[in-house]
Amino acid sequence: MNDRTKKISEQKSILLVDDEEDIREVLAIALSDMGYAVLEAENGKIALELFRENKPMIVLTDIKMPGMDGIEILKKIKIENPYTQVIMITGHGDTDIAIKSLKYEAIDFITKPISNEALEIALKRANEKILTRQQLNQYTENLEELVREKTMLRDNLSSLGIMIGSISHSVKGLLTKLDGSIYLIESALKKDDQEQLEEGMDILKITTDRIKKMIFDILYYSKERKMKLETLDLIKFANDVAEISESKALPYNIKIIREFTDAPGQMKADIEFMRSALLNILDNAVDACIEDHSKTSHTINFTIKQDTDNIIFEIRDNGVGMDKKIRDKVFNLFFSSKQNKGTGFGLFISKNIIHQHGGFINVKSAKGKGTCIHVKIPRKIK
Repeated sequence: MNDRTKKISEQKSILLVDDEEDIREVLAIALSDMGYAVLEAENGKIALELFRENKPMIVLTDIKMPGMDGIEILKKIKIENPYTQVIMITGHGDTDIAIKSLKYEAIDFITKPISNEALEIALKRANEKILTRQQLNQYTENLEELVREKTMLRDNLSSLGIMIGSISHSVKGLLTKLDGSIYLIESALKKDDQEQLEEGMDILKITTDRIKKMIFDILYYSKERKMKLETLDLIKFANDVAEISESKALPYNIKIIREFTDAPGQMKADIEFMRSALLNILDNAVDACIEDHSKTSHTINFTIKQDTDNIIFEIRDNGVGMDKKIRDKVFNLFFSSKQNKGTGFGLFISKNIIHQHGGFINVKSAKGKGTCIHVKIPRKIK
């Protein structure tokens, strides 16, 4: 084995197999002059070793050789790489065998003595087949990429349509409330009616809080953002969240009971994300109480506690509750049990935020018996 058998680039490499050294040397020189780096093998065993090591795209092999003949080499190479182009070398009396090799997908055969012209024609055919295959592969990859892009675009447009449809009623409702609060405030200022002014301001505050939360939810869904973990004062943070929810709950005489005595002093979290997650859950609890007309009073228990590894949030209401059908879909994107009043973002986003923090969320609920949402966040977020 000489220097030409060293590992080389497969782009311009060719494997030459012939048991006759003189013929092999002459062909190697001719192939080198044509710009090929030549791998030489005197038998089938060495040929297959070189093929596996260097993966040339063209093989030029004699048919009649002791041990493994050219037909057997052709078969084995085609099993390992069907796209390798194999040119068969045959004597004048071996035409039938050469034709047989075409049945095993040899690209061509040339007869001894081999002229440069015949060799060039066979190599041209092999290279054209290789080029066609490469172009086909590239075309297929481009087509697959186009299909992926089209599918992604279709899905994005579909999601956009669903999103616009799902928030349109909520936006209209919020705009109506804004108009109503502005009317109350303007009317109160003209009449110097302090009670009406406070009522208008309360409605305005509730509505703007809901608009801010909706905008955050839409931005969270439409634009991915990495978490910004920081240490927060958990009790203060939880009280702030509860106060925002109370602005919606109090007009309906819904009490939010805070149970933070067993809460740890601090936790690591993305403050904006975690605030949105808990507000969505509390907001859902308030809505469940508003929808329940079977009771005269409603409460929401907002509890924070801890175990060895986790911080645990529990939000329990005595509202309308959910049956199994709704419960199974409650964390799905765009699902809302509130008909035209909900966007279908809230609990889906809460679940994603909690998962981003390495935690989990589950729900227990029964129709007419209220709902309990249980959240665990690990103390050490990876």
